[in-house]
Amino acid sequence: MNWIILILAGLCETGFTFCLGKGNIETGNKAMLWYAAFVLLCILSMVLLTKATRTIPIGTAYPIWTGIGAVGTVIIGILVFKEPASFWRLFFIFTLIASVIGLKIVH
Repeated sequence: MNWIILILAGLCETGFTFCLGKGNIETGNKAMLWYAAFVLLCILSMVLLTKATRTIPIGTAYPIWTGIGAVGTVIIGILVFKEPASFWRLFFIFTLIASVIGLKIVH
């Protein structure tokens, strides 16, 4: 169950970075709503990460949490914010995914 919680925490990390990106391109009340969602998802992500580390070692949980957030953020950056999808960028994202899977396997 704590692995599912850890995955949700990583997805919340992706969510709060998305909200930060949207808040940066909006103005006025729309920007404030995106920033409020950023704060809420940030808190939720930290709470879930804390709960997951009760049974998953921090040395495993933290890199997986940041890996999920990093991969999700890059994918959202490419799909939503039209950031470049160069060969090397995608190559290193795939190596990050492989590393996260590797940490889960050796745990």
